Amino acid sequence: MKHSANDGLEMRIFPLIHFRRFIVSVCLILITYSSFACTAINLTAKDGTVIAGRTMEWAFDMKWELVALPKGTAIDLVAPAALDLPDIELSSNYAFVAVAPAILKGPPAFLEGQNEAGLGMSGNFLPGVTEYQKVTANDKHYVSILNFGRLVLGRFGSVKELRTELPKYKVWFDPNKVKALPTPPWLHFVFTDRSGESIVVEFVKGEMVIHDNSANVLTNAPTYDWHLLNVRNYLSLSNEGRSSVKVNGTNVTEIGQGGGLLGLPADYTPPSRFVRATYLRHFATQPEGSADGTQLMAHLLNNVDIPVGVAKSRAGKQTVSDYTQWVAIKDLTNNQLRIANYANRTNFIQIDLNRVFKSNKSMTWAINDLPYPSNDLTSKLIEETGDIGQ
Repeated sequence: MKHSANDGLEMRIFPLIHFRRFIVSVCLILITYSSFACTAINLTAKDGTVIAGRTMEWAFDMKWELVALPKGTAIDLVAPAALDLPDIELSSNYAFVAVAPAILKGPPAFLEGQNEAGLGMSGNFLPGVTEYQKVTANDKHYVSILNFGRLVLGRFGSVKELRTELPKYKVWFDPNKVKALPTPPWLHFVFTDRSGESIVVEFVKGEMVIHDNSANVLTNAPTYDWHLLNVRNYLSLSNEGRSSVKVNGTNVTEIGQGGGLLGLPADYTPPSRFVRATYLRHFATQPEGSADGTQLMAHLLNNVDIPVGVAKSRAGKQTVSDYTQWVAIKDLTNNQLRIANYANRTNFIQIDLNRVFKSNKSMTWAINDLPYPSNDLTSKLIEETGDIGQ
């Protein structure tokens, strides 16, 4: 297991041929898997409230479900069958709510969620570089990537705990266990707790790698450390534009606000979304508390929201369009969740998870079938003001 604290983001000098190979490999990753995009952002309000938001993009209908599981839920950990290692039977220390794709056969494989201790999780697609760990006959702790989210949300309450406990586990993957998914679950994860501490967990070259989430942003490929190096190409960006410049004695004035962000990438590739989210989060005015923190998160996520039709790619003879299937905003401090699907992007529903956790019930809701609010207040406004023409 490797730790990365982004130690000064040291610059390394590679032979030119190695650099070219690296750039080619990155381009191939982005081209081959351009139709799977997700963005996660964290922020902390002035009163200490921690908000974690994310978009979930996919080019196929994944039949997403929101699942609530109470404290004491069974967590069964297994090793690859060929090793004949014993199953490990645990139970959850915390109630949690999480999201899983219903098209995957078998128990839910959670990619998003939060627990009653205030630990939040977002799993994003990381193709091209993800290589899970190999379990050996001598290992005592192991978990399939399909059960990884359940283990973390059910058993652990803080990032500090994860730093100590996660390296004890071997996280593995068997392609034969994945049925109906359009692609293997090549994933990396961001974990954030209500203290604001956050880490990114990746699986590279058969090892677990833990990064400090210093940017408070996660997208997709390449790996997290690459993105941190890439944002250094945009240090000239500013939230203040120049109002005027003297040119040959003539005062040339700006034609509008926002010129300091000229050069901010606007496309939907993972590197561009990472840069855009990082700088917009950095420049945005820090919110006072939960309410305006949630609104700020929604505004930030709007900048990486993908409409159907604008990010197309070819899958064989089929043309597919990546799009934002749902958005989740987690208030980790107050155990609140807001979620909206594509058809109701401007109408978040809010769920008080304190009440859900207290109910001690197992519950499942299809995200597309949640009772999204209707905001047509025409009749109410007319009744309150009388004749609308007056």
